[in-house]
Amino acid sequence: MTRTFSDSQNAASAMELIERLQRRFADRLEAVAHKNGDDTAFSSIEWLRDDGKHGGGARLGVVETTVFNRATINVSHVHYDDIADKRLRSANALSTIIHPQHPQAPSVHMHFSYTELRDGSGSWRLMADLNPSHAIDDDTERFKHALASVAGDAFDHAVKQGDKYFAIPSQQRTRGVFHFYLEGHKGDSFDDEKAYVEKVATTAIDTYTDLLGDRLVKASPTVSDDENAHQLRYHTLYGFQVLTLDRGTTSGLLVHDQNDVGTLGSIPTYVDKPYMASLKENVPDAQRPLVDGIVNALDDAHPSPVTDAVRAELAQVLRRHYQAHPDALQLQASGFVVPPTVQNHKA
Repeated sequence: MTRTFSDSQNAASAMELIERLQRRFADRLEAVAHKNGDDTAFSSIEWLRDDGKHGGGARLGVVETTVFNRATINVSHVHYDDIADKRLRSANALSTIIHPQHPQAPSVHMHFSYTELRDGSGSWRLMADLNPSHAIDDDTERFKHALASVAGDAFDHAVKQGDKYFAIPSQQRTRGVFHFYLEGHKGDSFDDEKAYVEKVATTAIDTYTDLLGDRLVKASPTVSDDENAHQLRYHTLYGFQVLTLDRGTTSGLLVHDQNDVGTLGSIPTYVDKPYMASLKENVPDAQRPLVDGIVNALDDAHPSPVTDAVRAELAQVLRRHYQAHPDALQLQASGFVVPPTVQNHKA
C-alpha cells in the first residue's frame, strides 16, 4: 500500500515545497546535534489515509537524545479527488515541534500548509512560534526580527493573530513568547503566494536552528534541579494547551484516527501529572471533564512519561469528550478567522 496524491497541480507544487522544507529542517537539526556530540539521525514513520487511497504522510522524528527531548517534523497530504461531495479537495501540511533537552534551549512550533477546496480556491496557513521554558530576551528578539524582515506588511497582523490563538485564558498567559500566525494569506498568484511562504518558512527554520546551536554553546552543561523542574512544568503547560485548546489538533483527531500518535507528537516526552491536574482549577466547566480524562490517561510516575501508548489514549479521550460535548469546541483557540476546513469536522 502506498500513498496516492491529488491530481491538482497546485497541490503537487505545494507538496514539493513542504517536503523540501521538511528535509531542510531535519538536515539543519541533525547538524546542530552533531556539533554537540549527538549522532542523531531523524527516522521516518509513514502513515496512510484509508490505506493510501486518500493520501497519508511521513514524519521525521527523534525522541530522548542528548540534544532533543522530542523532535518531530510531519508532512501530510490528504485528498478527496474521488469524492465529489467533499468540500475539501486536498490539504498539504508541514507541522513540526522541537523540544530540546536543555532547559535554556527554546522549543519551537511551525506549521505551513496549503488547502484547496472543491471549487478550486486555495489558501495558505503560516505559523511559527517560539516557546521557551526559560525566556531569554535576546533569543526572542532575534526570532521576532528575522520574521519581521521577511513578512512585510502582514507581520503586525500575524503577531496579533498568533497571540490570540496561543492564549491560555485560564492561566492568563500565552503559550510562548512570540507567535506568528497568518491564515488565508493571499498574493497576486499561486506562485507568488508559494514564494512568500517559502521565504517565511526558510527564515523561521534557519533562524531557529542557528539560535538553537548558539544557545547550546552558551548554556551551562550543568543543569540545576530548579531548572529541570521549571522546564517540566512548562512542558506540562504546553501539553495542556495542545490537548484542551488547539483547534487544529482537535480537528485532526475528529476527522480520522489513522495518525493519532503523530497528531499528538507535539506533546513533550514527560509531564508533571499533579501540575496537570491543578490546571483544571480555572478552566470553564465544560472543559473540566476533559482535563479529568487527560489526567487519568497519564501514568502516576514522576515525571509522567508520555509514551506512544499514552498519546493514543489521549487521542481517544479528546475524541470521546468532543463527541459527547460538541458545544465545548467553542472554547477552543481561534485566530481572527476560523478556516473553512475546521469550522466543522466533516472535511
